Amino acid sequence: MIQAEQLHARILEELDMTREIEDEELTELIYRVLQEASSEEYLSLSRKTELGKELFNAFRKLDLLQEFLEDEGITEIMINGTRSIFFERDGRIHKSDKRFLSKEKLEDVIQQIVASSNRLVNEASPIVDARLADGSRVNVVLEPVAVNGPIVTIRKFGKDAITMDQLIAWNSISKEISDFLAALVAAGYNIFISGGTGSGKTTFLNALSQYIPKDERIITIEDNAELKLQDIPNLVSLEARNPNVEGTGAVTIRDLIKSALRMRPDRIIVGEVRGAEAIDMLQALNTGHDGSLSTGHANSTADMLARLETMVLMGMNLPLPAIQRQIASGIDIIVHLGRLRDKSRKLLEVSEVLGYENGKICLQSLYKYEEEGEKAGKITGNWRKIHEITNDQKLKMAGYDQEGTCDDHN
Repeated sequence: MIQAEQLHARILEELDMTREIEDEELTELIYRVLQEASSEEYLSLSRKTELGKELFNAFRKLDLLQEFLEDEGITEIMINGTRSIFFERDGRIHKSDKRFLSKEKLEDVIQQIVASSNRLVNEASPIVDARLADGSRVNVVLEPVAVNGPIVTIRKFGKDAITMDQLIAWNSISKEISDFLAALVAAGYNIFISGGTGSGKTTFLNALSQYIPKDERIITIEDNAELKLQDIPNLVSLEARNPNVEGTGAVTIRDLIKSALRMRPDRIIVGEVRGAEAIDMLQALNTGHDGSLSTGHANSTADMLARLETMVLMGMNLPLPAIQRQIASGIDIIVHLGRLRDKSRKLLEVSEVLGYENGKICLQSLYKYEEEGEKAGKITGNWRKIHEITNDQKLKMAGYDQEGTCDDHN
């Protein structure tokens, strides 16, 4: 049976490598080779179409990876060397019957991806984070670190930014909490979004951004530019940079935060805090940049505070009480997201940071999701209001009451 790699070799033999080949000319060559192959062995029309697409993707796009990227139902792609490819659809992981036939071909695709993000990955520097043109997040780990490598993991993001109305329709958040958070964002509360891997932190931050007043100057800071903030005219997007081949030229999140403070921002949005940059983010929150947003990995709101303490210590040797006071004064609200057993993503808790007292940061739960059972394999439950917000000064100054309702509309 004729395989794509045999046809690939034939096309390579006929390609004129001394000049640039247009897409139309390449397509004609591919289908001419397919016609010749079908005269040697019967190929159905559907098989010809499939082979033609595979061959075009191999020469012009990201080889067989392109098929997974174009499938809008797939949210994650996991390539485990040349042995297997897995993908996530509807929250569940499936094994593909496709695989890269050689390590060299997979490495070519990897280099194509990282080069487009101005990144570098090789045996000396075998781990890299990059992104695709559509904003999808890519992580690459090469040999010798990955024993069965190369390993590629791609987190896909939808072409269109997800709105809060869509999250409500998916039952990821209630209308009441959505309206409350909208008021908090508009009133300038500093909000930190926590959650585990795949819980939807970036998606939720994007959705919250629709409530930022349109006359403000917003600066986003990320390792890889993934945020799709909605309808913000005065937007500056900054992206960190890895060291070059000589090991110089790196621009870190910390560098970008410090630079952003000189760019006259109204709000600073740090896509994700992972390390020592936490101290710079907290200093920004404590120097008048109300309404700033960020995300971080944690298992609960309390765990997020503990992780922030650890991350600050990574960047500066400060007494723990001083760090806790910085956190307590800088962050107003923590929104915790989670992924439940049925693979659904939900807002699990909204907590208010009350301040620092008796050697600890005081938290107060405002809303909490409570499970009630299961129906047709789906978890059922509701959000319960636990407390009214205590620090309501910003809400009042912005014309809202404790419920997040604008007084002008009452």
